[in-house]
Amino acid sequence: MSLSQFALQSLAGLANAMFLFLVASGLSLIFGVSRIVNFAHGSLYMLAAYLTHTLLAVLPDSPFRFWLALLLAPAAVSLFGAAIEVGLLRRIYRAPELYQLLLTFGLVLIAGDAVRYLWGTENRSVPLPPALAGSVAVLGRPFPAYYLLVVALGPLVTVGLWWVFYRTRWGVLLRAATADREMVAALGVDQRRLFTTVFMFGSWLAGFAGALAAPLVALTPGMDTTIIVDQMIAARNGRKIQIEAAMSPPMTRIARTVRSTPAAGSITYGTTCCLRSSSK
Repeated sequence: MSLSQFALQSLAGLANAMFLFLVASGLSLIFGVSRIVNFAHGSLYMLAAYLTHTLLAVLPDSPFRFWLALLLAPAAVSLFGAAIEVGLLRRIYRAPELYQLLLTFGLVLIAGDAVRYLWGTENRSVPLPPALAGSVAVLGRPFPAYYLLVVALGPLVTVGLWWVFYRTRWGVLLRAATADREMVAALGVDQRRLFTTVFMFGSWLAGFAGALAAPLVALTPGMDTTIIVDQMIAARNGRKIQIEAAMSPPMTRIARTVRSTPAAGSITYGTTCCLRSSSK
């Protein structure tokens, strides 16, 4: 493998890792606060991808149609996640883990059947935005411009998560609830509202990943089961990988955010999968 091929495969791996990072970050966030492994998290990713397809079909034709769909689809998924938390999950927070797993797995089956009923079983595709439909030269080889956008969003989302976790009151409550939910409740914090907003934010991350990945993947009713396996591997790897470096205090906190979320595991897993596929 030449240096240019290695660089392109690494960039493609980083782009795939970005999707895993978004989905697995939402999964880890919800689990850290509510202690529920949301097995239906991949279904939120799938629903956002299909909603993006539908929005592009119904929105007026304009250069900004894709970007509007990229905003609306995750927002709709976050509201759907809030409805799931209020209507279903709120009732089983203190139930045994088996009941929680069964409920979220049931949501996977319901979401899969709903997609088949609404959009059918045939594969669907989402066109690339016109501004990023071409390619750019990287080390003398063409590389999709849309992939570069996805790669560039990774550090921006990481910094955004750091700002939310360390510079907002909601982030302070979130980190406190992750450490000790009972103490947070004793201090008078409305846990129901906190859990709902956390689930909405985690759902939005999954929805944003689904809408962002829609132009790069084939939309199929089973795409949720594929991403759920990958995101759990990335989340698990993110727990094991430690990022240590001599940094200034602000960058140290950003590194802690990367370490506490599945970013490191996503990058490792996504890049490794691309490099393995290219070597076959």
